[in-house]
Amino acid sequence: MNLWQAIVEALESLYSNKLRSFLTILGIVIGVGAVIAMMAVGAGAQETITGSISGIGSNLLFVIRGNPTVELTRIEPLTSEDAEAFLDQFQAPSVAGVAPVVNGSLVVSTAGESTRTTVYGVTPAYQQIRNYGLTEGVFISEEQLLGRSSVALIGPDTAEKLFGRREGLVGETLRIEGQPFRVIGLLETKGGSSFGSQDDLLIIPLSTAQARLIRHPDNRLDMILVQVISPELTTQATEEIAQILRSRHRTRIGQDDFTIFSQDDFVDLAKTITGVLTIFLGGIAGISLLVGGIGIMNIMLVSVTERTREIGLRKALGARKKDILIQFLTESSLLSLFGGIIGIGLGWLISYVVGRIAVANNTPFTPQVSLDAILLATLFSTAVGLFFGLYPANRAANLEPVEALRHE
Repeated sequence: MNLWQAIVEALESLYSNKLRSFLTILGIVIGVGAVIAMMAVGAGAQETITGSISGIGSNLLFVIRGNPTVELTRIEPLTSEDAEAFLDQFQAPSVAGVAPVVNGSLVVSTAGESTRTTVYGVTPAYQQIRNYGLTEGVFISEEQLLGRSSVALIGPDTAEKLFGRREGLVGETLRIEGQPFRVIGLLETKGGSSFGSQDDLLIIPLSTAQARLIRHPDNRLDMILVQVISPELTTQATEEIAQILRSRHRTRIGQDDFTIFSQDDFVDLAKTITGVLTIFLGGIAGISLLVGGIGIMNIMLVSVTERTREIGLRKALGARKKDILIQFLTESSLLSLFGGIIGIGLGWLISYVVGRIAVANNTPFTPQVSLDAILLATLFSTAVGLFFGLYPANRAANLEPVEALRHE
């Protein structure tokens, strides 16, 4: 018996028991569908997180106070003077720009509404470094920074909460912790990021924040954003900044009282987390495939019992052990293959529904059904059919013709 004959006979056998064949492959269908959907959700989450991190800005380094990997008796604060030192082209030629930042969660209100949001104190360089566009108005100027002006830029989500609209806000007045501020600009929508929403915030001059709202000891900064000239110089810029801070803070190598992160660090972390979750969820879904395989084995054993006389007759007419083995392995493999194909459709449908639900809830998330996931699920489901069909097929192939013909 050649392979084509085995496939034809297997299809005829499966077709003669359509309902049983369909019920048999349900476990494979559910397993493959779940694996496809979980991998699509994981890939979509990774794409969304990576895009959000990239949306923060380009070629960025994040310098923060403290170092969780080292025990220190004293931690020097990050200051505006540190930020200015990063702009020294002799000490840090790889640095293109610097933006010192303070931030805090503060109560913001208008005449009829009140909410708590993150308020950032920044310099004019922050707009270019963070790639913030404006739908209306202007960004903070040097004059407003030096004059500690009571001006603010508002994020679109915050504008919706406080004013019920996202336009015509320049000139409006709001209060931050009871202090009046005039709106000078509305920020473009950026979506979420690993740092939280980039649309629910207020931006005010750094000098104003430090003097009146976010008073840290030693007038320290919460973070210094550093823009590198090009991605290739990220490692060099990191070392330049570290050397400057070691000199200014008088610390030794290995005793740094600061931490420097790059965007690549956040991207790698996000990929690791989503990758582990995808494998974990895919593994759980894969259990359904094993259950489906056991179901196939049970049905194939029943089929061997039902067709014992047929097997005996075929052997008596000259069928070899190999022919019987191929026939039953082909049937079990086809069951798994059909289940895998239907499961791919189910997985795609689940991914599509999840994506539509995300869109309906204004969540920038799209599951990614990849060719790799489809091939992996198809190959694995076929392998399950072969593995769990091996025992029934071997049992059928080893039946003695005389004993099989006597079977009732």
